[in-house]
Amino acid sequence: MLRVNDLTVRYGAVTAVDRVSLEVPEGKVIALVGVNGAGKSSTLAAISGLVKAESGSVELDGEQLSRLPPETVVRRGIALVPEGREIFASLTVEENLHLGTLGRGDRGSAREATEEVLEQFPVLRKYLKSSAGKLSGGEQQQLAIARALLSNPRVLLLDEPSLGLAPQVVDLVFDVIDGLRDRGVTVLLVEQNATRAIELADFTYVLRLGRIADQGSRDAILSRTDLISLYLGG
Repeated sequence: MLRVNDLTVRYGAVTAVDRVSLEVPEGKVIALVGVNGAGKSSTLAAISGLVKAESGSVELDGEQLSRLPPETVVRRGIALVPEGREIFASLTVEENLHLGTLGRGDRGSAREATEEVLEQFPVLRKYLKSSAGKLSGGEQQQLAIARALLSNPRVLLLDEPSLGLAPQVVDLVFDVIDGLRDRGVTVLLVEQNATRAIELADFTYVLRLGRIADQGSRDAILSRTDLISLYLGG
């Protein structure tokens, strides 16, 4: 289980994340939602080691990950798919996937893992020799997720995976996330499409001004009609 305790992130005088605590149980999809500027992406950045937290702790199965560099956090089992996907457009799909296997060491294990993600994301197989920059937005998002899975994470952090995608492609991305859960992948999902995220997630945390403003199961959150207007910008 991923546990975040009293996490605080500041950028100069601005407190982006204010004593946030949350839990991500194994095999579950947990959503973190809120309006722009609520501190969602900063929370993921601090968990993944990309941003240094001023205080608080991040633990994975009891192991302390706070203040470790991002490459070490990846090796310990947390992989981030950042907002905007950040694939290498000039490299082929195959080369992008290879980058995800670099921490494995064993070439046989890397080949086996690559074949496994290609079974999960079959659309990528026919584009292996193509430039990643030629993929559609939805295909690039699948590539970004597949590349992250190749690091064999215990927890996958997804930052705004539907951002900028057409509605039908958004449906595809959410189907992919649902499929990850079916395969036992643990996911912490930050998503601007709050209603879709809440409907998908097993449990949701609502952020407002860097703090946890509300939390609950899918049914509990969806029954709170006041949340949309109060915290989610609806």
